Amino acid sequence: MKRKYGLVGYPLGHSFSRSFFQQKFEDEHINATYENFEIQDISCLRQLISDNHELCGLNVTIPHKTTVIPLLDELHPLAREIGAVNVIKITRQGDKIFLKGFNSDIIGFTDSIAPLLDDHMTKALILGTGGASKAIHAGLKALHITPTFVSRQKRGDILSYEDLSPDLIDNHKIIVNTTPLGMFPHIDQSPNIPYTALSPEHLCYDVIYNPETTLFLQKAARQGCKIKNGIEMLHLQALAAWKIWNE
Repeated sequence: MKRKYGLVGYPLGHSFSRSFFQQKFEDEHINATYENFEIQDISCLRQLISDNHELCGLNVTIPHKTTVIPLLDELHPLAREIGAVNVIKITRQGDKIFLKGFNSDIIGFTDSIAPLLDDHMTKALILGTGGASKAIHAGLKALHITPTFVSRQKRGDILSYEDLSPDLIDNHKIIVNTTPLGMFPHIDQSPNIPYTALSPEHLCYDVIYNPETTLFLQKAARQGCKIKNGIEMLHLQALAAWKIWNE
């Protein structure tokens, strides 16, 4: 039987996951297909899985990474800690369907940033508090780095952009952009931070991969920083999903 995998989200448009897995299946002669399931209401998930008997696994993207959780039978501990799911493993026993949620974003992030880390990089600023930021926060903690969120409004332990003094930037040697600022087609945008406070001791990481070098990364590179975009994270989280589905 030809296995089926897919992506649920809304809207989907161009899907990295679909093109990635279709190419993987073709290159490795895997008898499987990958489909996009553009669904606005996640409550129909179980019906979708019932209707597609060959489905063995799903990727989950915005806006369903958190709202899908109540529909699952089990959560991997990391997914529970992060509070977001982007991979579902589907197990069938007769008419019964068992769904387990995972988060492979954290694997993609930690595996892609780890080779760039130096001993002096002990604190990080995470720009943005949206969906991607949760996995980044957990990933940094797993790497024994102290993360702090930055948002437009200060609240609790979350800093505002106005709080980002040159001294504070100097004290946090890792800056991760999880906002959509700078993403195509709005390539002339970047987070409002004091870039002149950055130095060659800093690592600036952008989860965006289109364009390859965002304005945020361009400004960081001018200060001599190490820079990294999100394309390897994307590939690694997809490979982690494949491993989860086939374990």
